[in-house]
Amino acid sequence: MLTIGLTGGIASGKSTVSRRLMELGATVVDADAIARALQEPGRPGLEGIVEEFGPSVLTPDGRLDRAALGARVFADPEARARLNAIIHPLVRAEAERLAAAAGEDAVLVEDIPLLVETGQHGRFDLVLTVQAPAEERVRRMVEDRGMTEADARARIAAQATDEERAAVSSTVLVNDGTVQRLRDRVDAWWEWHVEPRLASTPSPE
Repeated sequence: MLTIGLTGGIASGKSTVSRRLMELGATVVDADAIARALQEPGRPGLEGIVEEFGPSVLTPDGRLDRAALGARVFADPEARARLNAIIHPLVRAEAERLAAAAGEDAVLVEDIPLLVETGQHGRFDLVLTVQAPAEERVRRMVEDRGMTEADARARIAAQATDEERAAVSSTVLVNDGTVQRLRDRVDAWWEWHVEPRLASTPSPE
């Protein structure tokens, strides 16, 4: 199995890269998708959040009010640490289960937004980081996600810096153009970094 850690800041284009890697044949384990599933009603993530932060983070129908929770944790590092202590162990356990099910001949990509912050980069064969200019990321969050500029900048500030991600990366893909240009860069990276490893791996008997 070839293991790849995929990371990048919010609105960097990481989801586009993840989708293209899946199209190229990788098995993708998405930490954000796992976290969202764990925060559905009746799941342990939501139960832990309500126990820690109270019912004010719920909508009237009992679902997680992500805006209310986000407003609390992105303005308060201590609250964010408490949230991470609830969610991260649950996400890691589920990611490990999905990885084990992928099979020994898989190209396994773990899409982890907070890979650097959680110190997981050392457990992958390759670490691929997606990077985009900060002002472009703010624009995407404001125009595409409906955030205020202040909220967008707070989200960026709460994550690792580009320099911190680059320091632990095998490759940094810069997303400073069109979606197609980014997909082309993923294809070139796959050709140079993944295909040779697959060719040199003995076929399972």
